[in-house]
Amino acid sequence: MSLIGLLIFSLIIGGIIGSFGDFGPKPLAVKRNSILHMTLNGVIKERSDVSLDPSSFQLTSTIGLSDVLFGLETAKNDSKIKGLFLEIEDLQCGYATAKEIRSALKAFQRSGKFIVAYNAGELISQKEYYVTSVAKENYGFPSSTMELTGLGTELMFFKGALDKLDVEVQVIRGSNNDFKSAVEPFFRSSMSDSAKLQINKYLTSMWEDIRTDIATDRKLNAEILNNLADSMKVKRADDAVAYDLLDGVKYRDEILSLLAKKVGVDNEEDLSLQAFEKYARKKFKQNQVLTKNDKPNIAVILAEGEVSTNGDELSSEDICKLFRDVRGNKSIKTVVFRVNSPGGSALASDEIWREVYLTNKVKKVIVSMGDVAASGGYYIAAPATAIFAEPTTITGSIGVFGMIPYLGKMFENKLGFTFDRASTNLHSNMSLNRRLSSEEMNFIQQEIDSIYSQFLGRVAEGRKMTKEQVNVVARGRVWTGADAKKLGLVDRIGGLQDAITYAAKKADIKDQRILYYPLMESDKFSEIIEELKDDSDGSGLIGTGKSKLSDEFLMYYNELKKLESRSGIQMRLPYDVLIH
Repeated sequence: MSLIGLLIFSLIIGGIIGSFGDFGPKPLAVKRNSILHMTLNGVIKERSDVSLDPSSFQLTSTIGLSDVLFGLETAKNDSKIKGLFLEIEDLQCGYATAKEIRSALKAFQRSGKFIVAYNAGELISQKEYYVTSVAKENYGFPSSTMELTGLGTELMFFKGALDKLDVEVQVIRGSNNDFKSAVEPFFRSSMSDSAKLQINKYLTSMWEDIRTDIATDRKLNAEILNNLADSMKVKRADDAVAYDLLDGVKYRDEILSLLAKKVGVDNEEDLSLQAFEKYARKKFKQNQVLTKNDKPNIAVILAEGEVSTNGDELSSEDICKLFRDVRGNKSIKTVVFRVNSPGGSALASDEIWREVYLTNKVKKVIVSMGDVAASGGYYIAAPATAIFAEPTTITGSIGVFGMIPYLGKMFENKLGFTFDRASTNLHSNMSLNRRLSSEEMNFIQQEIDSIYSQFLGRVAEGRKMTKEQVNVVARGRVWTGADAKKLGLVDRIGGLQDAITYAAKKADIKDQRILYYPLMESDKFSEIIEELKDDSDGSGLIGTGKSKLSDEFLMYYNELKKLESRSGIQMRLPYDVLIH
């Protein structure tokens, strides 16, 4: 019975897919007098992703920042879109990403279209308010609490726990990398003076930028915001109204009535709310399909996560291939390299550095930094023609470290294990179960210093500085984008769109045809599921949204995905046995 059902379902799905044609799903039908409904919810990544969680039978949908920015830019010039209804809940991203979204919302508003923002969660976080404060009409739920406390961070230190376990971590940093504090939790119980200095410096710089943006758009004094944060006078949404941070408190039905008046309809039932996520995704996909077949002239390479030689995040295996592909594409005249990474493998970073360096010799590479582009994330940006960063981007951290745990005492004292050794040479048994000798530590220190010296050289060459000049601002120290610009580590303040505009100007491109890498792959099964998602309320979830689907539908979906992925001769059962 299940085989017959699967066959019938396959035929039905095949018919649906066939109706999509060669270029994916049908264009999105947007009604006249529509209002885009955007709900910033969950994690914002650099690129979109749709995946199925087999444990919960839920579709997890994450929209990328590129889609968000493109969607807002498109809507700005869409005559059917009259304005935007922004709801925000549980936003998870860095302040640089929040600023990019905020800037795009500001540009949308400057086009003459309205934005009504609604802070509806139980807690209006400082980051969420930072985004909504751009709206000329900004409201809160009457009983929402609100956070306005400035910026702070709390670090966890592991030394005490490691001491109890008799575990010793042997840390080797570049000889003068006293600001490379990522390793401190393993051998200290609190922050060093240099770590505290740099953290206070970049938090203060970020808070200054955030305060300035809010004060500018709310027509307030930035120092007043600082005083409000110090005194904790803003605890609820109605407090925010009293201090002109919000325009009022309203229930959701009142917001909908306000929106109805703005577009001239009698009541909220007549409102045409268009889900922003669906709008942005479809418009972006359509654009990329057309651009791919229309001689693209600008490539945007998206790189996010920890640097490694291979894996699911920022792998040199994948990124190097993308740069080689772009270098070989004759129609592409310039490259924007979007980096959102805390670094990682030194070897993988050097592999990517080489491809960026080679590409920049034939086609200018412009780097756009996201929330963080530090250590290895800065290393791979160094050979570019120009580097853009947001004021709140975390960057720099030009330094190197290694950590080698010594577990011998733990095994002996806690578990009763002992080790004995035989070897042909002095250093044949360098293991985690014996402490490194001073000679071995010195050898590793020399290797770390050699890599650090190379790091300084790479940055000096790319930034047209001397190694000595770089060393002054390096030593593992973290900077904000605003401070990095003053120090010469960054060229300009701005986001991804600013970097693209600059790249086009440098390459003398008038008609921008932008192709994003990795290239969007058509996943028609996911498209079908997205089409079937209930969107009756026009909710425009941005971030991580989940869609419940029937177990039977998802079973068939999984079977079809398996069939799609198989190739070549199979050694398996001709059918799946389901045990109930």
